[in-house]
Amino acid sequence: MATAQEKTTPCCATGTTKPSSSAPPQQQQRPSVATFIPAINPPPKTASAKGISVMVRAQTSHPLDPLSAAEISVAVATVRAAGATPEVRDGMRFIEVDLVEPEKQVVALADAYFFPPFQPSLLPRTKGGPVIPTKLPLRKARLVVYNKKSNETSIWIVELREVHAATRGGHHRGKVVSSTVVPDVQPPMDAVEYAECEAIVKDFPPFREAMKKRGIEDMDLLMVDPWCAGYHSEVDAPSRRLAKPLIFCRTESDCPMENGYARPVEGIHVLVDMQNMVVLEFEDRKLVPLPPADPLRNYTSGETRGGVDRSDVKPLQIIQPEGPSFRVNGRFIEWQKWNFRIGFTPREGLVIHSVAYIDGSRGRRPVAHRLSFVEMVVPYGDPNDPHYRKNAFDAGEDGLGKNAHSLKKGCDCLGYIKYFDAHFTNFYGGVETIENCVCLHEEDHGILWKHQDWRTGLAEVRRSRRLTVSFVCTVANYEYGFFWHFYQDGKIEAEVKLTGILSLGALQPGETRKYGTTIAPGLYAPVHQHFFVARMDMAVDCKPGEAFNQVVEVNVKIEEPGDNNVHNNAFYAEEKLLKSELEAMRDCDPLSARHWIVRNTRTVNRTGHLTGYKLVPGSNCLPLAGSEAKFLRRAAFLKHNLWVTPYARDEMHPGGEFPNQNPRVGEGLATWVKQNRSLEEADIVLWYVFGVTHIPRLEDWPVMPVEHIGFMLMPHGFFNCSPAIDVPPNPGDLDDKENNGLPAKPNQNGLIAKL
Repeated sequence: MATAQEKTTPCCATGTTKPSSSAPPQQQQRPSVATFIPAINPPPKTASAKGISVMVRAQTSHPLDPLSAAEISVAVATVRAAGATPEVRDGMRFIEVDLVEPEKQVVALADAYFFPPFQPSLLPRTKGGPVIPTKLPLRKARLVVYNKKSNETSIWIVELREVHAATRGGHHRGKVVSSTVVPDVQPPMDAVEYAECEAIVKDFPPFREAMKKRGIEDMDLLMVDPWCAGYHSEVDAPSRRLAKPLIFCRTESDCPMENGYARPVEGIHVLVDMQNMVVLEFEDRKLVPLPPADPLRNYTSGETRGGVDRSDVKPLQIIQPEGPSFRVNGRFIEWQKWNFRIGFTPREGLVIHSVAYIDGSRGRRPVAHRLSFVEMVVPYGDPNDPHYRKNAFDAGEDGLGKNAHSLKKGCDCLGYIKYFDAHFTNFYGGVETIENCVCLHEEDHGILWKHQDWRTGLAEVRRSRRLTVSFVCTVANYEYGFFWHFYQDGKIEAEVKLTGILSLGALQPGETRKYGTTIAPGLYAPVHQHFFVARMDMAVDCKPGEAFNQVVEVNVKIEEPGDNNVHNNAFYAEEKLLKSELEAMRDCDPLSARHWIVRNTRTVNRTGHLTGYKLVPGSNCLPLAGSEAKFLRRAAFLKHNLWVTPYARDEMHPGGEFPNQNPRVGEGLATWVKQNRSLEEADIVLWYVFGVTHIPRLEDWPVMPVEHIGFMLMPHGFFNCSPAIDVPPNPGDLDDKENNGLPAKPNQNGLIAKL
């Protein structure tokens, strides 16, 4: 993931322990780290040139650090060298190379004694003191390898020895721990395959003839977007690696920023064998005229799109004259009592590890072990060909991380920014780097709290600031921004921002479709939904290795009329413990203000109640499809908004690891919960499914303005009072009356001055 090099840019410019024999002890005196390992002392803190505090690191690779470029090279070379024959080695294509995340106890050991800020309290006390190893276990890589010659998918585990920046002339220094062929699956597609597919379709003679019928002679105008075949019947079985492309046509070959999605080529059926790169099936089913060139189709600025930009937008500058308030040590982040680690995977993209809050005398209080978006599904609601087949699993079939943007190509954030790079393998085993892939920055977020005493006229107000970690990816026509926001009052917000270009269809002259919106002559946008799955490995007041969490559902009830409700105004919150996995398959209910609380079963707050964090849904929906819809075979996890499981190391992907052309019904989450494991006191994992139903508007063309969806994790009895009470007033705040109602104006130092 991120390089050790700093990338900072002024962008575009309290509880008590519940009595119990097995309860964790209260705050205790710990021997100093130096008592056990004198060679490791917390290093002095230094400040970077750009104002971000950077703490010197004690070791190079934390167990949760994403694989470096050198480690990826070593892992690939090790696997390639282990190929049984030259033919096997030549056929190897590398889909994913990712870190094998260690057991939670290894992470705790690393954070306790090997990496600053050195937190020995993470480990349980032992008689005679802890036994500390001299080094951590070796890091391991997990590789998903597709053999293009045999059509086999295999998973390799490689133990990484000491890895240097250069692998000594290509010599690998890894050890194969295991290799397993996974039958009856197809791994995610790769960008190299997509490019090859486009080329062979354009060169296919019947395809060229069909294009001539539509008046298209220049093949350079065509865009061939390969879509995974999904699974609709046995013909889509994973014994073949299949794609069914969608075709679009630009109007100008010399305009790279033209919106080619504005002219879909309808009536063409193409089936491509992606293993051998041959067209298996081709049929010109229906001659639908190309939509005329829409003068509103392009989205570049000003005259380049044939329009004029607004001239009354004044500059807006985010100024932090003393630098940001966060500190960075490699991938360890500290900000406003929060601390966590930033990770990244080819499939999920951004991962947040080891989330904790520093709560005064209580010290470090864990909230979650791991947070990420593990899958997304986009089903379309038009039953006509080809749209009924559009139900992309963008994480499992493509990879959100592998499709991430370099923010060097367009800055999406303002203020002082810390960027992190991401490293991936390409299809042939080389290493590619997405520079400035993850963005870390602070944002002003309006009022945090305010009160004015009407008797005295005195007022107190505090502005809210949040820390945002994000990345953006493009999957074909759509863009998705994934954000984790940390707030000063202890909240964590997960947000997805949807934008990009609609996936369109062409219409016959005079035709309309009730399954979409006509947005231009001969052009319509089908209705569709976007679903996202957040996997949250919770650890509310739990140290690594502890399993003291449970989940309670809360519904607001209206009191029945009677002696307890003589005024018919009474309502109350009713709690129900979700005792097992099958009980915990739940849906949102805004009419009852339904939410869920993850509680620690052994720690209480000052009122004697269990400490917890609650999941508060935002706007949400369920699939608008019949129970026998084909895409629900692979996406059974969409049938409920909430699932809860006890932590299991190999349960990571709600639709199974390989949803591409997956013929197995309900693989993944829907199958795991059939074990009906106990949740009454467990290491809890929440799977929250949230989505939006998109009925396109004319205003969504030619680009769709950002739509926001998400949810909130909020402290619920976790603190003894509001953690926002100690947030100081903003020294830059001014009273409008003192400014005579005129706007505040930055002076030459970037500070607010009175006019």
